[in-house]
Amino acid sequence: MKALIITYYWPPAGGSGVQRWLKFVKYLQNFDIEPIVYVPENAQYPIKDVSLEKDIPENIEILKLPIWEPNSILSLFKKDSKQSAGFLNPNPSFVGSILQKIRANYFIPDARKFWVKPSVKFLKNYLSKNNIDVVITTGPPHSLHLIGLQLKKELGVKWISDFRDPWTDIDYFHQLPLSEKARAKHHQLEQEVLKNSDAVLVVGKTMKENYKNFSDNIHVITNGFDSELNEIKEVALDKKFSITHIGMMNADRNPLVLWKVLSDLCKENKEFEQDLEIKLIGKIASEIDESLEGYQLKNIVKIDYLPHNEVKEYQRKSQVLLLAINNVPSAKGILTGKIFEYLQAKRPILAIGPEDGDLAEVLNSTNSGSTVDFENKDQLKLTILRLYSAYKNGDLTIESSNIEQFHRKNLTEQLSIVIKDVVNKV
Repeated sequence: MKALIITYYWPPAGGSGVQRWLKFVKYLQNFDIEPIVYVPENAQYPIKDVSLEKDIPENIEILKLPIWEPNSILSLFKKDSKQSAGFLNPNPSFVGSILQKIRANYFIPDARKFWVKPSVKFLKNYLSKNNIDVVITTGPPHSLHLIGLQLKKELGVKWISDFRDPWTDIDYFHQLPLSEKARAKHHQLEQEVLKNSDAVLVVGKTMKENYKNFSDNIHVITNGFDSELNEIKEVALDKKFSITHIGMMNADRNPLVLWKVLSDLCKENKEFEQDLEIKLIGKIASEIDESLEGYQLKNIVKIDYLPHNEVKEYQRKSQVLLLAINNVPSAKGILTGKIFEYLQAKRPILAIGPEDGDLAEVLNSTNSGSTVDFENKDQLKLTILRLYSAYKNGDLTIESSNIEQFHRKNLTEQLSIVIKDVVNKV
């Protein structure tokens, strides 16, 4: 059985977007499915990590076609360079503001839309000469789903759409300077993709609930971790009371309540201030720097980017792992990929986000940490003091359970069942 996988992110791309399908491709052949991967030949990845190339199976076919990306124009405007780093600049220059409006209202669903038409032409020719059982598209960028949609309409292929993040519920959608016409176009295209897909994959229960009116064949397959638990090397824990956040931290993900609580604790307890170390591994927005400075928090370690294998070591040696959920209307459904590698690190997890959200459910079901609401200052202070007390006593540990379900190989087995059901359905 052969599956054609259409994805924008692929090594040497770094960051979270590449992980999901790189790992699925790594394991699909274990379940009698041969993946063929179709990617842009010259994609402009904001983060690169060549170390991920080792996970690409040697014997798979990779198809490539050049892509034209107007996003490159943004790099000419230094005041708006945050956009190319993955942030939507809340205070753009005059020219940047115009570019944001053009991008939001004319590049629908996103700036990779210009790859759709040439890809459909290229893949129609490829599919006419090769026996492919199913086409899979993964987004964002959600323009890639339009490739699958067009192939479905023109060739009648079996097609699965995979949503690593939601489309109109994605955390930054409410910030886009969209006209009513553009907003309606996004919703129309999203619904058309959902209704025409033979199956839809999502990463969490909330997204499935939100999409159920448009598809009756939706499957939750979360992200996960890859290394075997018994292969994890023991590392010495940080000597300080380290609170570590891995990954991008934009303005929506700025945990103001945490900075306030930590600032108060530092003022109340000088020993706590001396012990505390905040580690931020990944790109952070200027708003985070401003908050840390405003709350006079000291002993901050900031590292712009690390290769994936080095990130894991930081996770394992941290006293506490921080998850900051975007404080946006769709927060309840946000289930970041990093949570599953946090689980593997087996360190206490402190999450700032909805206490009834998808993330909280994962932490509760695996006994891996605590979730505190965005505004619950008192509960957050109690939680941090409990963690700090355990740290001072030398017994800050976590007895997590039932996390093997999130191993990439087990998740790929779930995927293989969906693929085979779609292919075999008459």
